[in-house]
Amino acid sequence: MTISEDGLIKNQANFAALSPLSFLERTRKTYPNQIAIEYKDYKINYEQASARCDALANFVKQKNIHHGSTVAVMLPNIPVMWECHFGIPKVSCVLNAINTRLDSKTVNFILDHGEAKLFIYDSEYSLIVEKAFESLPNPPILVEFVDKIAGNKRSDFANQHNCLDYETEIQKLINIKIEHTLPDDEWNSIALNYTSGTTGNPKGVVYHHRGAYLNAIGNTLTWDLPMHSKYLWTLPMFHCNGWCFPWTITERAGTHVCLRQPSGEEIVKAFQKHKITHLCGAPIVMQMVADYLIQNNISLKTEIKMMTAGAPPPEAVLSKMASCGIEVIHVYGLTEIYGPAVVCAWHPEWSELEASEQAKLKARQGVVYSVQENMKIIDTKTNKDVPKDGSTLGEVLVKGNITMKGYFKNKKATNEAFEGGWFHTGDLGVWHEDGYIQLKDRSKDIIISGGENISSIEVEDALYKHPDVVAVAVVAKDDEKWGETPCAFVELSNGSVVDETELKNHCKAQLAGFKVPRFFVFTELPKTSTGKIQKFKLREKTKEIN
Repeated sequence: MTISEDGLIKNQANFAALSPLSFLERTRKTYPNQIAIEYKDYKINYEQASARCDALANFVKQKNIHHGSTVAVMLPNIPVMWECHFGIPKVSCVLNAINTRLDSKTVNFILDHGEAKLFIYDSEYSLIVEKAFESLPNPPILVEFVDKIAGNKRSDFANQHNCLDYETEIQKLINIKIEHTLPDDEWNSIALNYTSGTTGNPKGVVYHHRGAYLNAIGNTLTWDLPMHSKYLWTLPMFHCNGWCFPWTITERAGTHVCLRQPSGEEIVKAFQKHKITHLCGAPIVMQMVADYLIQNNISLKTEIKMMTAGAPPPEAVLSKMASCGIEVIHVYGLTEIYGPAVVCAWHPEWSELEASEQAKLKARQGVVYSVQENMKIIDTKTNKDVPKDGSTLGEVLVKGNITMKGYFKNKKATNEAFEGGWFHTGDLGVWHEDGYIQLKDRSKDIIISGGENISSIEVEDALYKHPDVVAVAVVAKDDEKWGETPCAFVELSNGSVVDETELKNHCKAQLAGFKVPRFFVFTELPKTSTGKIQKFKLREKTKEIN
């Protein structure tokens, strides 16, 4: 017997659009007195925080900013940034969180291309905003937030342009509750996030409510995240909407602990003051934390878990974190897949292995989240799956519900990214026998020397094993004989007297001769606000090296 579909109708009683807006509504009702946000000595509970989101939603509505319109924000990790993740979508608008470290020209492009109707910015960024507005054809309504907790003041730009004051507008509407409604279609856009734009203009990645909901749940499942966790905001909320953690932690009725300007010292102080249980960040953040703990001989009193992504974490850094008592989970993702969508899912028996073997396993990217559908690695010349031998290089492809809708107003790039019904990441990796993937490089970061492929990650891993190396990036340098040759840019620990000869010998002990960098440059590495090393800048610097 088969079930007939006759009379089985999708209706309001048996179907609701998936949206992270539901998380705040449930937490507000269930745990109204649970602390939602802590920022220095500022604390508010979920009822108070929700009321502020309502006020923001009503403010946007009052400005006649309609369904599907873009509201841009340029804010650090402060409570207002969290409010924007709920208040803006509450009235069916699209949140465009802009990287706070961008130059004015790029901010101008994003505001124009994203068609922002309203722009909320922190007064600290007023000079960038002012320059960005100089040639903006359709400027949005301007709203400045003044972070008095950080000791900031209203900017001259705001006074000259009669910008609205965020807090003044919120207080006018603070007691007006807005009815909880879900989008009429879970495919509706919730966020617009621009890629870094290292070549040409950045591309606008569009998220939908369904994907945001599912990846928030995916984070909880992947991390086994408990209720009422205390989460430290070191990862910028503008980056893939903070990997969807503004929504994840809210669903868990957890506490968002805001940190305006992260550093090793400030992060450790926050651990101690706020009793942090979880945080996220790039490997460089792990390095900062571990170095501060070790150099100051600090032992953590509470168990802390950290999720890391970005560049594959060096085995040496993972081992250092383990020695500090911080449990690291390694995930992988891109802006186009809502941040993390792949995890190095841990097997209990791996915990019995030697620490070095555990670090090697943890350095792999792994398998897809439960809420993502599938992943594979293909030979880009044949489009066929590579063998699961742990050595054959290919491009990583993914598909599923937590993959972007596409690139905003860029049909050509969207079609190319989704060729063959998969999202093409541009990342190169190998497939292990157990189905776990391991990244070897971005396609543009592979160094081809004398016809041989050199993984910059492999060389970086070798250098990270030197105790004096704090950060390293290996890029290709043009070479008349070999085509390309590895060039290493290195940050050393304070007081180190390590020189090029020592590092070359260190590499020779671990790598084939052709993989050893021919050039070493000792310098501070340029990094994005999320801690990623900007290799494109280093490639330019190689042209100055003889």
